[in-house]
Amino acid sequence: MTHPKMQYTYVGIDSHKDTHTAVFLDCFFEKLGELSFDNLPSQFDDFLTRAQPFRVDGTMFLFGLEDVSAYGRMFTVYLKAQGHPVKHINALLVARERKNQNITQKSDAVDAECAARVLLSKFSELPDAQPNDQYWALRTLVTRRSLLIRQTTAAKNYLHNLLTQHYPTYRDFFAYIDGDAAIAFFMRYPSPKTLQGTSAEELADFLRDASSNQLGMDKARLILDALQNTTVQFQHVRDEIVQSAIRQLQYNKEEIELLEESLATFLKSFDCTLTSISGVDVVSAAQILSCIGDIRKFATSAKLARYAGIAPVTYASGKKDYQFANQRGKRELNSLLYRLAVRVSFPAGPNRTVRNSFFYEYYNRKLSEGKTKAQALKCVQRRLVTIIWTMLTNGEDYVNPPTYDMPAEAKEAK
Repeated sequence: MTHPKMQYTYVGIDSHKDTHTAVFLDCFFEKLGELSFDNLPSQFDDFLTRAQPFRVDGTMFLFGLEDVSAYGRMFTVYLKAQGHPVKHINALLVARERKNQNITQKSDAVDAECAARVLLSKFSELPDAQPNDQYWALRTLVTRRSLLIRQTTAAKNYLHNLLTQHYPTYRDFFAYIDGDAAIAFFMRYPSPKTLQGTSAEELADFLRDASSNQLGMDKARLILDALQNTTVQFQHVRDEIVQSAIRQLQYNKEEIELLEESLATFLKSFDCTLTSISGVDVVSAAQILSCIGDIRKFATSAKLARYAGIAPVTYASGKKDYQFANQRGKRELNSLLYRLAVRVSFPAGPNRTVRNSFFYEYYNRKLSEGKTKAQALKCVQRRLVTIIWTMLTNGEDYVNPPTYDMPAEAKEAK
């Protein structure tokens, strides 16, 4: 009887932007050869032709790639279209294999061979590569928005550093540096020098227009009374820098709004009901879904919990049995579920409104059982995983429990 591993010739692929390197192994870990080829769809057919001499008679190729979503994605899609089985290999396994082989040098061929060795040794454990254009496009939108959010935060911090040199007390004028009125004011008056000759009435009229009549004479007088002579040499250059930073901030905010509109539209093409959970908006739903991908990859909610790094890790030896928090898994998904657990478990707002009475009571019950706050939140995360898995698997909406404001005595106790 032939062992299943003897049906394949194993091909490890080390993928890069310009070129890929392939190493071929038989089922006895013997190296059959290696090839390099350009990362161009027009070269993929030629690669398969050149690879045929390395295929063991009576076997078919089994490919393994670390990267199936970026540089290796085109090749993965091509191989799947040609009917070749493709496995996704965790980069950590490749690095561990290289270490176990006591290889001191690193090259594309070495990484490809290590990928092939992992492919062979963990044949039945590795997941199939499943590139899905729909989820890939969603992930691209989410990643682009995250990048702009980070850039916007950096732009606001940079603008803050500039403005504190011109308006040391600007926080007394505007609560948010990126508010409409603040942006309009600093764009027109980047430094106190540009306010010279401006009367309180003129500034009040400007503020009314910029804030939709939310600000007026009181704010204008506050600004003018707090002005200090901060003019320095080449002040006009510094003013231009402030205005440039504001334009960048405005551009980022506009792009984020457009991306969120695109996310809302594109999310409708998925059978996603996550927004029915109170506290999950379109952006949060898109982030969670883009991290999970096709829910059919996870046969049970327990597998999704392990993927998210929420299921505990057990260390057992003899009669001793310990459980520790899992530091692996997809950390981005873990972080999203943690923030969601906080939102549904804790009262919020001036009235300390309990958003989700079920999870609020569940969290406090875990505390009463002797668990720490971190452990209780982990329990909430695990329940959320089960709910999210069920919703995505069955296309069901979440039925939110009633909300209520905490009693006055409870607020004071908090």
